[in-house]
Amino acid sequence: MEPKTKIHAEDGKQELQITRAFDIPLELLFKAYSEPHLIEQWMGTKVLKLENKRHGSWQFETTDPKGNKHGFNGTIHEFIQNEKITRTFEMDNAGFGVQLEFLEFETLTDKTSQLTMHVVYRSVAIRDQILQLPFAQGINMAHNRLEKILTQLK
Repeated sequence: MEPKTKIHAEDGKQELQITRAFDIPLELLFKAYSEPHLIEQWMGTKVLKLENKRHGSWQFETTDPKGNKHGFNGTIHEFIQNEKITRTFEMDNAGFGVQLEFLEFETLTDKTSQLTMHVVYRSVAIRDQILQLPFAQGINMAHNRLEKILTQLK
């Protein structure tokens, strides 16, 4: 089955575009990215901090099957309810550095919505290195989980 989350990476560019249409209303999709209890459910991570505001910061932590903890953090640069989130994203001890993410939320119909993520990396090499990981499968699986959890809340 073809993944519902689409990733477009143009050769020679240090960015990528991620799009996904969801069978959930816009307000519910936005909540999945802004409410800690929902983030924890679909991402399988612990929300340590989440300040949904301009100049706010966020910090998440996940534990791998071996019990090792991995941290993620960033700064929120723009937060417009049900429209967009602009933030940085950094994985502790990963060596990839900071990436910039522009998340845009769009209504398709009363019951469907779309997320578009424009992600900018420091270099083409880092972007390509990320794409060599099981990144595409991971984000598609996470979005599938998000849709399943939120469908139950409708």
